[in-house]
This record gives sequence, structure tokens and C-alpha cells, in this order.
Amino acid sequence: MLRAGTIRRVRQTLISTSLAPGSLCAWEVPPERLDEAFDYLFREDPFSGHVVLRTTDAVSAGSTYRLWTTLKVPVGFSLHKHAEFLRGRIGAQRFRLMPAKMLFTLGVGHIRRRGLEPGARAEEPARPLETAVVELSALEWRVLGALKREFAPEELVRDIWAARAAEAGLDAATFARTAAALEERRVIGRFSTFLEHVKATAGNERVTRYNALFHWAVPAGREMDAGCEVGRHYVITHAYWREGGPEFHGVNVMAVAHGMEKAAVLAHKAAIDAHLREAGIDCTYSNVFWGGRSEIKPSEIMPDAYREFCERNGIDAEAMRAEEGEEGTSA
Repeated sequence: MLRAGTIRRVRQTLISTSLAPGSLCAWEVPPERLDEAFDYLFREDPFSGHVVLRTTDAVSAGSTYRLWTTLKVPVGFSLHKHAEFLRGRIGAQRFRLMPAKMLFTLGVGHIRRRGLEPGARAEEPARPLETAVVELSALEWRVLGALKREFAPEELVRDIWAARAAEAGLDAATFARTAAALEERRVIGRFSTFLEHVKATAGNERVTRYNALFHWAVPAGREMDAGCEVGRHYVITHAYWREGGPEFHGVNVMAVAHGMEKAAVLAHKAAIDAHLREAGIDCTYSNVFWGGRSEIKPSEIMPDAYREFCERNGIDAEAMRAEEGEEGTSA
């Protein structure tokens, strides 16, 4: 199935929010340059992960920001400086970085979410997840680098980790012990197969057709409450507290849902809106950004990889270091 494309990748997942500074980034790019910019971020920038072209059903706050990406840079480097470099490369007029202040849901499982009734949710609110970055030793980075690389079909053998231990220059026992320690520190997740959920597979079937990014603006001080209520809805695959700023009418809670029918996705959104009102959380603004063309790859998080990227592109890596107190910004 991996060779046929039904399975997109097989890999050890990481809790990347614990390993590198990251952000959602919205780019305002001239329409005639959108496809070129999309291709550059997907093919040439190892630190851009999910790359999506999005639209809204009507002209609204932020609807000129059509290109959306996730962006991570290794520990010690600057998201804003990297985004400025990318802005020059792709010809973006403006961008908005929106790092997650808190996570409420983080997962996939599109098939098991099919057929859910709008409003279906857990008995209890979602539990917020911190986004603090964990410091790793040189040995831990070495093992992590071997763990995280996705598997080629020929690598899927009975003892799949033997070759990775050798790649890291370690004996199997040291490799396994270090990996177990990383798991205890909650920086690695599940060993997973990822289905192709955007493009048609070999059988011309799709796992999902509609990818919606929901936006809500809730009163300051209610972000945690709203995020925990949104995140308890089973249809939601990702939910965050992010600051959209004036470009997006002050939205501060965002979530992602998928579905086979647009009307069904909107029904789920309406059910969540109603639930927020029932919970006493007033939304001053709401919107839906629909996903179109989309590509997904894991963002690179290894510090050495960033130095190599800088060297290839004629950048002084030291000049790309993060400034103290750096946070989400617009430019």
C-alpha cells in the first residue's frame, strides 16, 4: 500500500511542538505567484511542513492570505527571520506568524470520524497541552535523527530498528535505551502509518474531500475555556489557541476538521458554535478557511540541517539566531 500510494508514509512520529519553535504562517502572495510560492515552500524549504492554499466563501478578514503553512525552525533559530527570508524568495507581500499558545487537540483519524453526528463530543472538555520546548543532549538528537526519518518500503522488515541504530553509530541496546528515555520525556509519539487523505489513491478513492480551518474570536481571558470546549468535539483533528491579530479580526481559537461533504462540515461548525454559546462563551467573529491544493511533509527540526540550509542559500546561520522574547509577528 505504501508503494501504491494508499499509505503516504510510515514513520515514528514526534511531538514536534516539544522539539522546536513552530508556528502557523499565513502568506499574502500575488495571485499570479501562488503556485510558484507553493512549490518553493513544499519542495525547497525543509522547515515548512503542511502547505495549503485556502479560500473563504466570501471576502472577509484575512481572505487575501491564500497560502498557509506550518513552519518550524530548530532550537535557537528565529521563526521571524526565516519567514522574512522566505518572503523574499516567494514574493509575499505580507505574512502573519501565529505560534500556538496552547494545544487542545492534536491528531488525525479521518476515516473513524466519518459519519459523526454534528455536536458529537466527549463527556469532558479537552485537556490543554503545553507547547514548551524540551532540551536534548547530543546523543538524544543523534537517536532522534535516526528515529524520525520515514521508512522506504524495503526498510519495512522484522527488525526495523537495527539499521537505524547502525545509522546513528550505536549498538542496539544504547539506541533502544535512549529512544525509551525520549518517550518518557514525551517527545516521541506513535509509530504510525499516514493515509493519503487529500489526493485520490490508487483506487481513485479519497479519505476526505473538505479540509476546513475554523476561526473564532472569543473575549480575552476565555481562550482556554473556548479551546477546551472546541477540542472535545470528535470531528476536530487539531485545535489551538493562536493569535490571528488584526489581519484576521482578532481570532484567537482555531481548529481543523475534515469531511466528505461541505454541508456536513458546516453543520459540525454550527454545532460547535451553538455549544460555545451554551457554555457562556460569546464569539465576536467567526470564519471558515477552506483547504484546496495541499501537500504535507514533516518539518525538519535538526539544528545541523538548519546550518546546512543556511550554507546552501548563502545565509550567515548566526545572523538567523532568535532574539530574546521573540513571539508571533506580522510583516
